[in-house]
Amino acid sequence: MARLPLAALLLASATLLGPAPAAAQGPAPAAPAPGAEANPVIARVNGEEIRLDEVIAAAAEAMPPELRAVPPAMLRAMLPPQVFEQLVDRAITDRAMVQAARAAGLDREEELRRRMRQLEENELRDALLRREVLPRLTEEALRARFEREQAGRAPEEEVRARHILVASEQEARAILQEIQRGASFEEVARRRSTDPAARNGGDLGFFRRGDMVPEFAAAAFALQPGQVSPAPVRTQFGWHVIRVEERRVSRGPSFEDSREALRQQAIEEEVAAAVQRVRAAARIERVEPPAEAAPAAPQPEPPPPARAPAPAQRR
Repeated sequence: MARLPLAALLLASATLLGPAPAAAQGPAPAAPAPGAEANPVIARVNGEEIRLDEVIAAAAEAMPPELRAVPPAMLRAMLPPQVFEQLVDRAITDRAMVQAARAAGLDREEELRRRMRQLEENELRDALLRREVLPRLTEEALRARFEREQAGRAPEEEVRARHILVASEQEARAILQEIQRGASFEEVARRRSTDPAARNGGDLGFFRRGDMVPEFAAAAFALQPGQVSPAPVRTQFGWHVIRVEERRVSRGPSFEDSREALRQQAIEEEVAAAVQRVRAAARIERVEPPAEAAPAAPQPEPPPPARAPAPAQRR
């Protein structure tokens, strides 16, 4: 029988099991028997023990979020035997491979040791930032940030409008006459508009003046609720017949709509502030590298030695 990928089995388990016990929906899985070891030995590889928490940790990345917070002993009771067996098999393989790498002396290679130090330093840096930043990202802090931004934002007018978009002015005028004779704007929009909003009766929802192309915005904001544009409106997209449904003054998106953007802004600011605090508490010395020595000037070649005069020849 073919074995399913580990991640697929874990996901299927989460779907079948439903929410983790913390959600308190229905009876929780049976707890370990009284006196049972909370973190028992599951396997040994060349005498080295593999315990339950290591088995579960080996699969943490492939595990759905709702299962990661469950204690290892309880998770073992929740998982189907096939899934747990694959987790054990994975932990055994990982331990055997690590032992083989150490036996081959790979842990003593300088390049590998440098990369391991870099990984450790990265994990330490990220753990410090999480400890410094996450406690500051409370719901109250995000709401306070939202209120500050709202206080500095000027009210802006919005309208909710429907439209019917067609390719030609002649067709738009025919639609306008049909509506003026009493046809339902929504029904005509569903039947004749080429815009995706046609399925909603042409409803575009609320928008601000700057959200639309200038020609469309000028026509829409000139209308009162219930009014239809007296003539078709031409834009780069075609010809529009517009009806305004509502007008309102708004200060922008709600807190719920803004929460994720607010949280991202807060993370960026808090990380920058944490970095500044750490740097301010550190004694930092910048060391300039020694200047490169200027190349020596070429020395002039010594003149050739003087030649002795040739002896006079006797006659």
